[in-house]
Amino acid sequence: MTDTAAPPVRRQLGLTAKDFKTDQEVRWCPGCGDYAVLAAVQGFLPELGIPRHDTVFISGIGCSSRFPYYMNTYGMHSIHGRAPAIATGLALSRPDLSVWVVTGDGDALSIGGNHLIHALRRNVDLKILLFNNQIYGLTKGQYSPTSETGKVTKSTPMGSLDHPFNPVSLALGAEATFVARTLDSDRTHLQSVLRAAAAHPGTALVEIYQNCNIFNDGAFDQLKDAATREDHIIPLAHGRPLRFGKDATKAVVRGPHGALTVEEEVAEDDTRVVVHDAHTEDPSYAFALSRLSSPGSGHTPLGVFRSVRRPTYDALMAEQLTTAAAAPGGEAGLANLLHGTATWTIP
Repeated sequence: MTDTAAPPVRRQLGLTAKDFKTDQEVRWCPGCGDYAVLAAVQGFLPELGIPRHDTVFISGIGCSSRFPYYMNTYGMHSIHGRAPAIATGLALSRPDLSVWVVTGDGDALSIGGNHLIHALRRNVDLKILLFNNQIYGLTKGQYSPTSETGKVTKSTPMGSLDHPFNPVSLALGAEATFVARTLDSDRTHLQSVLRAAAAHPGTALVEIYQNCNIFNDGAFDQLKDAATREDHIIPLAHGRPLRFGKDATKAVVRGPHGALTVEEEVAEDDTRVVVHDAHTEDPSYAFALSRLSSPGSGHTPLGVFRSVRRPTYDALMAEQLTTAAAAPGGEAGLANLLHGTATWTIP
């Protein structure tokens, strides 16, 4: 089967960020990272030239899930964890639309975990923005699936016993075709990742580190502070060596058993330094890269981990339906199935 192209998308010139802003009062806590993400998305969408009525934002439940109220597009504030399932139905029935999912670490990775991984493995043409603040914000500060072990919260007064999910690792384990990570406060980087995600045919998952200044303030300070960020962020650029640090003397090198590791004071001509390849088909490289941000590592890759091409579920389904309709008796196929021999009568 071929990677059938989606229906041509209608374009509209002259759109601005103002076109995507609603008249609704934005109701997040003052200082919340969600404001920065909202502004970045509203500022980026005009570049796509897709009319507002051809754009849809679907969310689940959580602070981030208020997003559709603030986007002057079609949208739905749906139910807890089910946004990927609802968005899948919309994307398959209306392939002419640009469908986006906004979710959080609790919504997507707890009750919504199965819906998320199945959307990823199917490669439905969705763009999923996963806001990760490592806490439950809407319900007032319980630990989430991404909270670190030992996290003291209202629901874990003696410290969390759970080992946290790594959302990027989870997505790569489901063999997602596009996986990236970015920061709420770095608008330039965030929008560059959004551009890459929007251009990707298939499911694109973007994890956005987002600060909750009420219940988990400062969770990502070492990645944001000008004095420390260069020593902690591993910038991912396809075809570029994975070097970082103030003097670019830190580097990602090959470790034992296929793992990747970070070493200090790596010589400029050291051939062990890994050159980033976001397009390698085997997801094991990107997965190894994602493990560098495991708890306690002190290092966080930011950028596109994986971007590969695979037929989308949408295209495969359309092809299958066309084939079925063209077969003898195809038009009556569904009726024949419903009224076939695989039925029984209850006395």
